[in-house]
Amino acid sequence: MKKILVGILILLTANIGYTIVDTTKVSIQDAVSIATKNNLDIQASRLNINIEEQKTIAANRLQNPEFGTSFNLGKAGRGESQEVGLSQLIEIGKRSPRKNLAKSNLKLSERFVEYLEFDLRMDVREAYTNLLAKKSVRTTMKEQETLLKDLLEQAKEKHKTGEVSEIDVLQAQLLLNQIITEVQASEFAVKNAIYEFNKVINCPDGFYDTIEEHFTEDYKPLLIPKVDSIMPDFETISNQAINNRYDIKIALQQIEVAEKELHVILRQKVPDIEIKGGYLYQTQNQSRTDFKNGAFVGANIVNIPLFHRYKPEIEAAKLKLEQAHLNYASVENKALNDLRKAYEKFLIAQLRLKNYNEQLITNSEELIKASRKSYTVDDKTDLTTLITMEESYRTIIVAYTYSLADYYNAWNAFIREVNNEQFTIIDEKAVEDKKIEENV
Repeated sequence: MKKILVGILILLTANIGYTIVDTTKVSIQDAVSIATKNNLDIQASRLNINIEEQKTIAANRLQNPEFGTSFNLGKAGRGESQEVGLSQLIEIGKRSPRKNLAKSNLKLSERFVEYLEFDLRMDVREAYTNLLAKKSVRTTMKEQETLLKDLLEQAKEKHKTGEVSEIDVLQAQLLLNQIITEVQASEFAVKNAIYEFNKVINCPDGFYDTIEEHFTEDYKPLLIPKVDSIMPDFETISNQAINNRYDIKIALQQIEVAEKELHVILRQKVPDIEIKGGYLYQTQNQSRTDFKNGAFVGANIVNIPLFHRYKPEIEAAKLKLEQAHLNYASVENKALNDLRKAYEKFLIAQLRLKNYNEQLITNSEELIKASRKSYTVDDKTDLTTLITMEESYRTIIVAYTYSLADYYNAWNAFIREVNNEQFTIIDEKAVEDKKIEENV
């Protein structure tokens, strides 16, 4: 069963490797730029701004005039005048509120697009980081494959000279086969991450890959603080973040829109004026000797709120405004919770990576070097012990790589909640070390 699964995995990996062609290597800055300019979802969202701009123009419109005429026929027309003229409805106090509402909706659409663009940039950063993490794991696996190939050759040489039994060769071959399978799995994971990366970019004119093959702790493009940096307290960060978050800005803009909608409804209660004018005349066969053709003017007060006073519409608008205020409070509350969660997650990822750096990685590297030397040179370590050490070392290295990826992803998540891509912290430890150095 295991052989079948491995075969399927190899076929899938080979198939994916065959289908990815004409790949363009890009930096994370280029990936963000390409996605922002060419992402199809963003392009569709930006059209909403153009739509709202046209609605703003339409909201400032004047009502079109009406043309009318009346012509009396038969006996009804004898001695009576005919008329032809225009009438124009003049809105009282309605155009300005309607235009202001349209402007608020335009600004709301702009806020949404800003949020979507920011969200896209963060998605690209995360997809880029995840792809680099998968590549780093693949690099680790390939390095282990090379080392185990050397170990297998050494075991074969020792077996020829009678220093070790055939069991050592079989054990080395078995471990190498296992690593080969893991290398193939890591290749498949990389291919899948490449597709996910391009799915986020969502650009119809290209297929992209990261320009780097792995990352380290000092990966500059993401502006990630050093692992020993000291984060500011949560209150300081939260006070800054609340003012920057796009979802809170959107919620505030929705309140403004609801207020403008209520204003528009209230102005509906103001009557409008209709003015009209035209020409009165009589045809020759119906004219009276005392009738004189001439112009006429008139005016009507229309839309008098006598029977319908717009009470349901006003109450609905007030409820919508109350709803917008509640939504703002909810968004702010959720934002603080999400920010605290991201803040604490980053601190945990930072501590975890710090532990790897200070203890596990250094000690493991020293131990595995000593174990390899003890087997290949000193003949003091048997192969079974070395294989156990190799497996433990590989587990630690892979776990460290994922821990590093978690550190980057935790920072991305934190930046997403802070809504500030240029957010940096003062490296208090570095400042303190510099002071000590200057004093010395």
